[in-house]
Amino acid sequence: MTDHFGLKWDPKNLEIRTMSVEKTLEPLVLQVTTLVNTKGPSKKKKELHRKREQIAYENPDITEEMLAAVDEVRKTGTAMSVAAREFSEDPCSSLKRGNMVRAARNLLSAVTRLLILADMVDVHLLLKSLHVVENDLEKLKNASSHGELLDNIKTFGQTPMN
Repeated sequence: MTDHFGLKWDPKNLEIRTMSVEKTLEPLVLQVTTLVNTKGPSKKKKELHRKREQIAYENPDITEEMLAAVDEVRKTGTAMSVAAREFSEDPCSSLKRGNMVRAARNLLSAVTRLLILADMVDVHLLLKSLHVVENDLEKLKNASSHGELLDNIKTFGQTPMN
């Protein structure tokens, strides 16, 4: 990519080359380091993994993909943790900085894929709900007697979603 000054840069191969950018990113690196150095997985993290797996098993159409995505997030998260720890121990190393940037990109990609899958599940569930409501409305519309209409009104919205 070329900017308006004629400089070429590749966003896939970014390296921090100025001290001002490095100083700007320093607080972020410290925060990541602090997060990485916490002891053991938090309850929120465990709950998040449990929820992801629950969603996967409740939606058999995407169980395999969802579990693979959860596993990929775990792996890339671990790699990011290791890379951040190594970089925090030697922040002047370009190699370790590059490793951390690559690990962060991989983690971001894995999380994005997981979120897309979760959104697909939500859309699928919304479409199923819409179909159920449409069927219930159709029953109300096509009622041939006052009694049938009253029965359909009583059962409106109570149809189970499979």
